[in-house]
Amino acid sequence: MSQTINSKPALSFWQIWNMCFGFLGIQFGFALQNANVSRIFQTLGADVADIPILWIAAPLTGLIVQPIVGHYSDRTWNRLGRRRPYFLLGAVLTTLALLCMPNAPALWIAAGLLWIMDASINVSMEPFRAFVGDQLPPRQRPLGYAMQSFFIGIGAVVASLLPWLLTQWGVNNTPGPSGIPDTVKYAFYAGAAVLLGAVLWTVLSTREYPPEALKAFDESPSAPAAAIDTQAAPWRGGLWLAAGILGALLIGLMHGAHELYLLAAGAGVYGVLLLWLSDSHRHRASHQTAPSQHMVTQVMSDLYRMPDAMRRLAWVQFFSWFALFAMWIYTTAAVTQVHYGSTDTHSAAYNEGANWVGVLFAAYNGYAALAAVVIPLMVRRWGLRVSHLINVWLGAVALLSFLLIRDPHWLLLSMLGVGFAWASILSLPYALLSDNLPAQKMGVYMGIFNFFIVIPQLLAASVLGVLLKIFFHGQPIYALVLGGISLLVAGLCVLRVDEPTHKTMPAATTTEASP
Repeated sequence: MSQTINSKPALSFWQIWNMCFGFLGIQFGFALQNANVSRIFQTLGADVADIPILWIAAPLTGLIVQPIVGHYSDRTWNRLGRRRPYFLLGAVLTTLALLCMPNAPALWIAAGLLWIMDASINVSMEPFRAFVGDQLPPRQRPLGYAMQSFFIGIGAVVASLLPWLLTQWGVNNTPGPSGIPDTVKYAFYAGAAVLLGAVLWTVLSTREYPPEALKAFDESPSAPAAAIDTQAAPWRGGLWLAAGILGALLIGLMHGAHELYLLAAGAGVYGVLLLWLSDSHRHRASHQTAPSQHMVTQVMSDLYRMPDAMRRLAWVQFFSWFALFAMWIYTTAAVTQVHYGSTDTHSAAYNEGANWVGVLFAAYNGYAALAAVVIPLMVRRWGLRVSHLINVWLGAVALLSFLLIRDPHWLLLSMLGVGFAWASILSLPYALLSDNLPAQKMGVYMGIFNFFIVIPQLLAASVLGVLLKIFFHGQPIYALVLGGISLLVAGLCVLRVDEPTHKTMPAATTTEASP
């Protein structure tokens, strides 16, 4: 049977394996960052209440870097292809940051290295998301994103376990002259090698469709072409700008926490960008000029005119990633304080607890690798929406259970729910989204979608420390409770997203094909 014209060929299992393998290395670095950076900060003298603001570099960097990388990767084509140049650049920079982070001599240097590391990870990570949309037909995209989740799980298991494993092998786990335990140092060195090697595997073993082929294959709706509402946009921009200014004044008058200025600044900047966007479109309309090719104008226009499905998914992502960021920031402080009874970063109990957090993070990522195998079966039975609701609610129950469980070994059971939620968050929203995006804007829209991952992380970094001080006497365990509640809300929000329907594909589309 001949293949339908302009239908993108399905790839074989091993082709999908190769194109996703680089995520193993990216997640290796990402997991080392999540499991150990709070520990490094505390070891270098950071107070628990200051940890969120030190982490602010991570989401802020993603907010800036991912749409820029997405915009330019949509327009890139050279000997390495469209997305692969960004995989390679990000991997090299992340490798250097991983080698430097455990040797940071001071807290401010460690915070700066986190900024560099997260920016570099984002340079690689965003194009990997668009890569699946580029290479795979709609029916294979859930499998592609599930494969990425599988490698994320495997990489994170090993990376999170490394300090604990090195301790079992006799490596010193207490701070040495530099302040950072040798277990953490050697884990970061190993992570640098794995990250670079895995990304090189994908770069060298895969090929990409040229832009003209992608355009011919495009099965998604055309890019939004509606004009910017030059009356509503300035009104909305003015409101956001006024809210940012008023918020900053109130924080100053009430002597609020400095972290809250970040929220006010974000509202103000968004307002300014909306005003600028409106003015540029009004000027273009009055002079009848061609659409601007300026990167910021293009990104803001795409943000303003994003597909309706993306708007609804934004709320799902918002509540999901608020919960995840709360977990990443506060699990070490919560477990060492509640389950190991120590807040002294130089004590054996604290460092034993910090190592156990690495085991817990390894466990949820291991469960996520298994969940990545189960999730496609769930989707076939219940669809994308219901499957995602079930998985994030499992994660909600898991985070809430930290308040009740006192034996740290039983927390391994809690991590089962976190693992299913994590695997689902990394795959199903992207499967719901990619079918609604035009191929020529896959990269920039995946970057914009990252806004709804980054904004809740910025919110978490701004308010979690304040909330814990005011309502929970500074006890970090309640940050995990707030995360559990947030995941419950995320599950309800996904019910507002329409379930995609795919036309039946002819049998010939299941044959192997190379881009």
